[in-house]
Amino acid sequence: MEIIIKVAQLLLSLSILVVVHEFGHFLFAKLFKTRVEKFYLFFDPWFSLFKFKKGDTEYGIGWLPLGGYVKIAGMIDESMDKEQMKQPPKPDEFRSKTTGQRLLIMVGGVLFNLILAVIIYASVLKVWGEEYLPLENMKYGVVAESTAMDMGIQHGDKILSIDNQKIDKFTAITSHLLLNEAQTIQIERNGERIELAVPKEIIPRLIKGEPFLSPRFPFIIEEFAKESAGKAAGILPGDRVLGIDTLDTPFFDQFRSVGTNYKNKTTPVKVLRGSDTLSFEVAIPESGLIGARPNIDDVFELKVVEYGFMAAIPAGIKKAVKVGQDYLKQFKLLFNPETKAYESLGGFIAIGSIFPSVWDWQSFWNLTGFLSIMLAILNILPIPALDGGHVMFLMYEIITRRKPSEKFMEYAQMVGIFLLLALLLFANGNDVYKWINDLMQN
Repeated sequence: MEIIIKVAQLLLSLSILVVVHEFGHFLFAKLFKTRVEKFYLFFDPWFSLFKFKKGDTEYGIGWLPLGGYVKIAGMIDESMDKEQMKQPPKPDEFRSKTTGQRLLIMVGGVLFNLILAVIIYASVLKVWGEEYLPLENMKYGVVAESTAMDMGIQHGDKILSIDNQKIDKFTAITSHLLLNEAQTIQIERNGERIELAVPKEIIPRLIKGEPFLSPRFPFIIEEFAKESAGKAAGILPGDRVLGIDTLDTPFFDQFRSVGTNYKNKTTPVKVLRGSDTLSFEVAIPESGLIGARPNIDDVFELKVVEYGFMAAIPAGIKKAVKVGQDYLKQFKLLFNPETKAYESLGGFIAIGSIFPSVWDWQSFWNLTGFLSIMLAILNILPIPALDGGHVMFLMYEIITRRKPSEKFMEYAQMVGIFLLLALLLFANGNDVYKWINDLMQN
């Protein structure tokens, strides 16, 4: 069921993005009285799932969900319609329009994806606001996973800044380390300020998504599992676990770490109930846990920012710009062999996996906004067969006042399609490789 929900969200998100992108091309084409022969969601090799014709344009839904397209008359595109190009240009064809008009038609898709992202982010901020955990509110510090420990960070450290630049949100730590070539991280340990270097070897591990930092919190019990050793021993919701046997474990990570040493044993567990310190003999099971879920909702003071209609618009623009800047920085990592970021390049499985396993509209729209910006940036890259490739040749025409030959454009389009197919195979091959690897490890 989880996979079905993820796939459904992915298909709905891609459908919205593709329709909006292609509508951008379509609108400018119609504005300049250019004939649009087809407007399709998804590709339709051999047959389509649904189609109808209105005016000169055939509208339809293809069966291959790898994108979509508009077929504009008199334009060399992925359809590679060479016969049409052999005929004399007609007034309503793309090739008969001015360079300025052709340029606007080509950037229309990218422009509409950027506008869509701003609308989405502004709407999300207006409806749900913004909720996050400020670093300054993490009074118990962090839990350091192996990657963080290799940097010298310890459990309980408080993150102060990165390269002496204050970071407001806890969730922004990893992205700041990755995207801004951070050199140092400043922490507080036992009341003392310490500066740690950020080794380059850490970056590939962060890109792979290895656990890094998590907030530290006390083990205050919220509820028990159905079969709970803690509940059976007499521990109650609201109790704060202080220790096991003779060891002090006031924090959840400490109890989880040492609990496995007592599995299949009956041992005293010390808790604080109100102002009383109590001890219970608990039969620790094979898992090393007592079957209790900690309460974290009342531990962290989250910051909530609400936006009115007028405030949400500039905030949405600011967020879209920030997301776009961060995505562009990722290309730097991708082309740096030292980071091994190319190993994390993913296709449809990777994109689908970022959606939550339960339907959550806030997450859906945030991810759709991100994908809209990603689609805009990828499409404007100067690669033949992408919008950016057409823009590149149009800029050449504007500067030199000379059109590239149609034969050259055909070859360039073929090279671009080959490059895109190779990239598609590599990215989705990475997905399959990682999936098989995970199966073998499990």
